[in-house]
Amino acid sequence: MGQPTVGDEELAAVKAVFESGWLSGAGPACQAFEAEFAAAVGATGAVATSNCGSALHLAQLVLGAGAGDEVIVADYTFPATGHSVMWAGATPVFADVRPDIWTIDPASVEDKITSKAVGIIAVDSFGQPADYDELRAIADRHKLWLIEDAACASGATYHGRPAGSLADVAAFSFHGRKGITAGEGGALVSADASLVAHARKLHTYGISPAITRANSTDLPVPSFDELGYNYRMSDVQAAIMREQLKRMPQLLEARSRAADRYAELLGDVELLTLPIALDDRTHPWQSYVIGLDPSLDRGAVAHLLRERGVGCNFGTYASHVQPLYGDQPDLPVSRRLFDRHLAIPMHANLADDDIEYVATTVRDVVSARETQAA
Repeated sequence: MGQPTVGDEELAAVKAVFESGWLSGAGPACQAFEAEFAAAVGATGAVATSNCGSALHLAQLVLGAGAGDEVIVADYTFPATGHSVMWAGATPVFADVRPDIWTIDPASVEDKITSKAVGIIAVDSFGQPADYDELRAIADRHKLWLIEDAACASGATYHGRPAGSLADVAAFSFHGRKGITAGEGGALVSADASLVAHARKLHTYGISPAITRANSTDLPVPSFDELGYNYRMSDVQAAIMREQLKRMPQLLEARSRAADRYAELLGDVELLTLPIALDDRTHPWQSYVIGLDPSLDRGAVAHLLRERGVGCNFGTYASHVQPLYGDQPDLPVSRRLFDRHLAIPMHANLADDDIEYVATTVRDVVSARETQAA
């Protein structure tokens, strides 16, 4: 399904951290990565975090979400997005998504806004950015804040602007299946320096990171005046991420090439719907997700693909049907995508022969009699 692209450069970076003696969180490597990543995504500042979920939680805390508030959330997403709203004490209100690119539908957002709404969380589905011009207009009209869940979107653009610069705050993931990765990790970014500073405080239990006191001539003792968390990225991860950031243009090019080749090889299969990349945004292809015709039994398709050595999985979740969130109004587009989507291998290490084998196997399997739904 996915595979990181790492090598001697990452090993050398980790060795340098070992030799420095500073392996823990929020150290020199984290500081360097934060500056480099902020510059890459067009933000004023960045806070390196333990994962994307923690970055989303911090984003809502510094924007002021809390008990009694509602946050409009894109429904078709890994439930960490909805979870993060609950961690902040607010209530997630799920909005349906576009049927073509699977990002939050601005019209559905409008329908979900009540007097309790304080913000919107858009999700860049599998990396492709949502409709931020429309979402910003809605947010401004209703005096709401806007968060970009850019978990899959490192390297993406929207109208020429990089993912990470499209909302009040953005959150990224560096999980092992993401376009750039340290195995785990995340980042919060914003153009608002005060929000970044507040998030940095909260990600270290509510005090300044230890490195800020390292060169003090006296013995400063921090004072805890706000509840914080241990959401720090380690310097080992940050060192890896600095090298991954250098690799990003080549990794994006390789994924785009793989996506183009899949489209060539699978475009005439009538029982499949292929993903699209809109011309006004850059798709980083974190995943390659195909839609199966209702006549196909998705479980049988997945079983046969795996039998032949092709990794696959469902796309992502329709959050509103998850039991944690209780009874929710039906969101038909998201539910249909949840039922019909199948992700096939996508990473920067795919060779032409790999792509052709996957595509040929998919073609064979979807036409097999045993995959026809009853």
